[in-house]
Amino acid sequence: MAQKLEATARTGRDNQRYGTQGERLVAGVVPLSGDKTKVLLIQSTRRGGWVLPKGGWETDEGTAQEAACREAWEEAGIVCTVVKELGTIPDMRAPAELTSKAPKAAYHFYEVRVDREAAEWPEKDKRGRQWMPYQQAKQALHPRPELLEALNRSTITK
Repeated sequence: MAQKLEATARTGRDNQRYGTQGERLVAGVVPLSGDKTKVLLIQSTRRGGWVLPKGGWETDEGTAQEAACREAWEEAGIVCTVVKELGTIPDMRAPAELTSKAPKAAYHFYEVRVDREAAEWPEKDKRGRQWMPYQQAKQALHPRPELLEALNRSTITK
């Protein structure tokens, strides 16, 4: 199925899916270069630093994979194809780090091939993007163990 590319990013959590324990269902991608030596990271809008493209799996999306590819477009400006399911990763934040704006989550990650990097995308004015080799990405994702786990589950050259 062709990826639908919207000009604006979705906002809010009115259509957010939740799991059986009340956790927010989040879908994300690990976008690798063709030779699998680099991963594309984006700047976080909340905390600064670098993260993987990810966001809420919404009720009008049939699969977490569909949500992950939408988030990749909105946040990183990439059109991608899923090549490998990386599984579900539990939220690793301490209870003190959870808030009403950042509740407990379950992350569904996918390794993707980047088919196209657009010059313009919905969140271009909010986020930078950068290709990084494994060691640099590992350092950048260190504050977010669930994202580092997704990277480690991918086939990136370590």
